[in-house]
Amino acid sequence: MTDPTTLTIDEARTLLDGRELSARQLTEAFLARIAETQDAFNAFITVTPEQALEQADAADAKIAAGDAGPLCGIPIGVKDIILTRGVRTTAASHILESFVAPYDANVVDCLRAADAVIVGKLNCDEFAMGSSNENSAFGATRNPWNADCVPGGSSGGSAAAVAARQCIASLGTDTGGSIRQPAAFCGVTGLKPTYGRVSRYGVIAFASSLDQVGPMAQSARDAAHLLSVIAAHDDRDSTSVDRETPNYAAALDGEVAGLRIGLPREYFTGGIDPQVQQAVRAAASQLEKLGATVDEVSLPHTEYAIATYYLIATAEASSNLARYDGTRYGLRTGEQDGLLDMYRQTRAKGFGSEVKRRIMLGTHALSAGYYDAYYLKAQKVRTLIRSDFEAVFLDHDLILAPTTPTPAFRVGEKSDDPLQMYLNDIFTISVNLAGLPGLSLPCGISDTGLPIGFQLIGKPFDETTVLRAGDAYQRATDWHRKHPPEPEAK
Repeated sequence: MTDPTTLTIDEARTLLDGRELSARQLTEAFLARIAETQDAFNAFITVTPEQALEQADAADAKIAAGDAGPLCGIPIGVKDIILTRGVRTTAASHILESFVAPYDANVVDCLRAADAVIVGKLNCDEFAMGSSNENSAFGATRNPWNADCVPGGSSGGSAAAVAARQCIASLGTDTGGSIRQPAAFCGVTGLKPTYGRVSRYGVIAFASSLDQVGPMAQSARDAAHLLSVIAAHDDRDSTSVDRETPNYAAALDGEVAGLRIGLPREYFTGGIDPQVQQAVRAAASQLEKLGATVDEVSLPHTEYAIATYYLIATAEASSNLARYDGTRYGLRTGEQDGLLDMYRQTRAKGFGSEVKRRIMLGTHALSAGYYDAYYLKAQKVRTLIRSDFEAVFLDHDLILAPTTPTPAFRVGEKSDDPLQMYLNDIFTISVNLAGLPGLSLPCGISDTGLPIGFQLIGKPFDETTVLRAGDAYQRATDWHRKHPPEPEAK
């Protein structure tokens, strides 16, 4: 039989439903794979083998009874910023190092209702703040294609686990590119849904007007299966939009004829690696061959996206992270000289340097005398950025662009230069500011053996077209079927 850890969701479900493979066997194969490769990649913070095997046995019983959910028996990893009842949820931070979630996030409820098997909690940048997964209190995740390189961030563990075949698919979160950028770096497919499409209930907040949960998988088709499960309206999240959830996989007909795709000229300027530009333009040409129309468009306020994002996101982070003060849950330091000293010591010890940097920047932007000059102005520019997309979508169905300006960089390469680290998100941030869906897909391999990705950006709540175009591209190419080399045995 084919190695079970190489199966797609459809392939696994065919074998499971035909009783050629049990959910327990499939889960055991992935747990063994995690045990073999965890030291090499550090993609997981917490592995849950006992719970996973219990869920696998329950999945086998449901399959036998003919009552299987859409993800029955499928091993899934969950980013460790998403609450899972009875399991440690740390946000990759010392301040929540021992926190055990008392309830499930809505997306975890959805996975359980679909009979998925959750194999563990995945590493990430602390509180989802980072582009390299080097900011985790539990150590950096390594890129399965080259362990000397980063997997991207903040959902680096979610991308690396799929690339390393430690789970069939995973959930990540995307605030400024944190699904799409690591998907590009690790050669997997990652979807950031429209803001409001997926509930944020039970997701530890970074920037509440930007955060969105999404799937990471081997293909657009697998991502479609996962999105159909998690894209449910939730009254517990006031930003969750009450819209019918399509059967995304059923809409994947391989057709892109007649689609109008725009290439934003601002995304193909200086600073982009020539190999990335070549691979992305080749992807555009492939979609043209399949019947789409591709032409150049303009998103003129792109140059302001980085500054706008790092004012809005840090301001919201400053507010959201005020709750971590040692009073109600999480870390509390030992001896304190009064309440304010307890706050000071707890936050100084519990938060890492990048989180502290963003809290300070956000607090400054919100402070008296600076609010109008920084935060309010950033919100006005955000409106201009959104208007740029709206103008293009008047006569285009999709926008095609690089996901990142370069392939994955080396561990430590940008750690001492926060600005250079932030600039790595230059092509993804605008999508979050505008609240749009974006899908990153593999489209090449660099001459250093690292994956290259491109993204398809769609109209609000039109994930169907985004996924349909991505699936059509993947039917015609095989970049998404490339696997990283096996890690060297110690």
